[in-house]
Amino acid sequence: MAEKNNKKTIWAWCMFDWANQSYNMVITSTIFPAYYVAVTTEHNPRKDIVTVFGHNYINTVIQNYVLGLSYLIIVLLLPILTSIADYKGNKKNYLKFFTWFGALACAGLYFFKPDSSLELPLIFYAMACIGYCGGFVFYNSYLPQIATTDELDNVSAKGFMYGYVGSLVMQLLCLLVIEKPMWFHITDDYLPARISFLMVFIWWMGFSIIPFKLLPKGEPRAAKTKQNLLTGGFKELGKVMGKIKELPLLKRFLASFFFYSVGVQTIMLVAANFAAKVLHMTDDTLIPIILVIQVVGVIGAYITSKVSGKYGNVTTLVGLVSIWTVLCLCVYYVATVGQFFAAAVVVGAVMGGVQSISRSTYSKYLPPNITDTASFFSFYDVTEKLAIVVGLFCFGFVESIRNQMRDSALALDCFFAIGLILLIVLFVAERKAKKLPATVVEV
Repeated sequence: MAEKNNKKTIWAWCMFDWANQSYNMVITSTIFPAYYVAVTTEHNPRKDIVTVFGHNYINTVIQNYVLGLSYLIIVLLLPILTSIADYKGNKKNYLKFFTWFGALACAGLYFFKPDSSLELPLIFYAMACIGYCGGFVFYNSYLPQIATTDELDNVSAKGFMYGYVGSLVMQLLCLLVIEKPMWFHITDDYLPARISFLMVFIWWMGFSIIPFKLLPKGEPRAAKTKQNLLTGGFKELGKVMGKIKELPLLKRFLASFFFYSVGVQTIMLVAANFAAKVLHMTDDTLIPIILVIQVVGVIGAYITSKVSGKYGNVTTLVGLVSIWTVLCLCVYYVATVGQFFAAAVVVGAVMGGVQSISRSTYSKYLPPNITDTASFFSFYDVTEKLAIVVGLFCFGFVESIRNQMRDSALALDCFFAIGLILLIVLFVAERKAKKLPATVVEV
């Protein structure tokens, strides 16, 4: 049994976020989306229409579909993997595997040139996403193992803050290469972006060595099971679902979490494409804005953890999702770089907070003294990933029909509204449960 609230262990856990958020920043949020839009539109006689495996698509639509498919693969894989990890207690090995898998895929994107066919780059793009998401479920499952209940909010927020700062440093390094290529004797206009993909590999793997060495291996189940390890994970999810049905507040939270995650996660994944394609923003304009988001995100995550400590997690989430709902509606009307920057600052303020508090709220709602944390967090991650799949396919489908990303953003706002309503229902239910101390502990 690992010692909880150990500063060194918590630092090592946070360093994993420091390492892997380089992928989230460079590949999903800034440089790759802008590079992808540029490569698939410049000198393209068909404007933004591309051919992939013999079929024609709008460039950003096929990108969203590939990303959505990646998350769907993760949804199908995680129950199997967490079943094996729970049984053998070797979740650190899976943390390592997915990290290598994702980081090497980022290195593969270095070979994505303007004259390249899109099939292989999109496959690498999908692989990087699978590696990032696959590692995160095992990373998340460490949270209740390394921190006591009263420290979950602080530790969860600390992880996100490390991630923001790490990605901020990484982005500055990439910005240096992109803005000052002559310092590195680079004359190819497309090479700086490709070098940044290689830098993600080095950063991601380099700093991941710290958690690989210092995090505990995991805690195997005391009793051996004879269930099939390939199907056992799905059975475990079924058991977890059965337990969740007996926990009304947790059930209500997960329902609201699913709907507002459709909006939150999708907006963060498509924002760079929106900026590049609709507002025609280039890397040298987009990256500084994203850097500001990261700085604001660190402050926002810290403030949110303090607010939740004073007013409670659910009350804080109601406020955050309310802001998201209004923000998503405003995106429909964004037409200038200045307006995008204003919206981006608000996104940064609430982005880390809603993710951090959602994760710690789920941890608090879990039954006490559970040992198979990977199974419970697998269910949490499956819920989140399914939300992303729904969001990305919805966003891409609306764009393919309307040929307007603004309409896709408007469609996402419906999910925010539903999530907000369900959170308010949870808020009311929690206040009623507060009158029954033996039933629930308020979060």
